[in-house]
Amino acid sequence: MKKDYVIEASGLVKAYGSNQVLKGIDLRVERGTMLALLGPNGAGKTTTVRILSTLLKPDAGSVTIEGYDIATEADKVRTVIGLTGQSAAVDELLTGRENLIMMGRLYRLTKSSAVARAAELLAEFDLIEAADRPAKTYSGGMRRRLDLAVSLIATPPVIFLDEPTTGLDPRSRLSMWEIIKKLLAAGTTILLTTQYLEEADQLADQIVVIDGGKVIAHGTSAELKSKVGKDRLELVFKDGKTLQAAQQALGKAVVSTNSKDYSATLIITDTNTDVKRVLDTLVAAKLSVQSMAVHQPTLDDVFLSLTGKVNQAITEEES
Repeated sequence: MKKDYVIEASGLVKAYGSNQVLKGIDLRVERGTMLALLGPNGAGKTTTVRILSTLLKPDAGSVTIEGYDIATEADKVRTVIGLTGQSAAVDELLTGRENLIMMGRLYRLTKSSAVARAAELLAEFDLIEAADRPAKTYSGGMRRRLDLAVSLIATPPVIFLDEPTTGLDPRSRLSMWEIIKKLLAAGTTILLTTQYLEEADQLADQIVVIDGGKVIAHGTSAELKSKVGKDRLELVFKDGKTLQAAQQALGKAVVSTNSKDYSATLIITDTNTDVKRVLDTLVAAKLSVQSMAVHQPTLDDVFLSLTGKVNQAITEEES
């Protein structure tokens, strides 16, 4: 069965003077799914989103969204997309309700339709109580929810979320995750950039990692993690003497030890057979384990492995 790709980008190139930000980016997002775009600072994520949302023209390459070409049908593209940026783009002097009604009118909704749609979104985003307060009195989480509501006033089938939860406290971030999950469940197609790898892990169907203006990895979270390496078995012993004896008994299977917490780490391929073999070896050596845990590779491991950089708080602005 042929896949229905709502967003298709091929060979995107963009430079600012001698700084070549994008060097041939290819992306495809299937209808009703989320693609998360990850990468270190300056990798080209925000530039990519700006091109896809018609805010910036590429130097080369092509993009179609819902079948419309961004180069020749930009106006039609704008009718099927919504964009939430890194900072809330609402009028702080207007109330939440007024912001939504104003945007509805800009989308050529009738006044009654704009008022009705504003009421729907205020309820959906838990902003009823603050609906008639100026946006400048809103908390950071409330502003982000209002900003996302504004981008949905015309119920677009495609949404670009450019770091929508940056700077939010954990509770507000989880609230935004639930809203995003509802959008996906309703069939919205989403492209997300985020500085939180856990966010991509929890929400995205597909993940693209870019670095230096190029795509360096693409796949599901599980597929990317499988490329990094095997699971790790961590054993904790009661003291340094026992740790040293365990290291001798297990030999080269131990890849690292920590003398502060008396732990040893081993790489395992099959959880059942490898863990049993390790424990059998320790029993034979008359050594006991205080605790043990199996750790799977994380997206942080993927990010570090692919880019050579630890995950950074992304305040990206390539232009």
